[in-house]
Amino acid sequence: MTLTPRLTGALLLSLLALPAPALAAPAPAPAPAPGPAVAAGPHRHSAAEISRFLTVFYGKHGPSRYGRDHRVSQVLKDKQRDSPQSDVLLCAQGEPRSIAVGPVTVAASAGVGWATVTTGWDTEHTDTFTAYVRLDSQPIRLDDVICAG
Repeated sequence: MTLTPRLTGALLLSLLALPAPALAAPAPAPAPAPGPAVAAGPHRHSAAEISRFLTVFYGKHGPSRYGRDHRVSQVLKDKQRDSPQSDVLLCAQGEPRSIAVGPVTVAASAGVGWATVTTGWDTEHTDTFTAYVRLDSQPIRLDDVICAG
């Protein structure tokens, strides 16, 4: 049987209409189903956050009643209870004339940040102590105070 040009053209068009075999590049893999969001680690306070906290916490003349009740660790509350003759948050008795918070150091591996706090008194002398803040405290709070002298 001989194919006429008309039949050959019709056969070619019929073949082109058939689905092509999967000779092209494979289809891309389906996108993975959305899973649960990966929880970010707990927030860790930066040196700047600790500096702001200590500056506000100590204010110009010492911590407020609210700060003493809500922004200090249980360790400090227990220290104060055991030392009623002194203000453990200021390492002294009385109200200072001025308070200055120094630069904050953060030790991420230890999970703590600290700053030297300087208090000025009526007699023109100053005292210093170190205030510590846990980097993961929520809300941020004063964790401990170590007096210089």
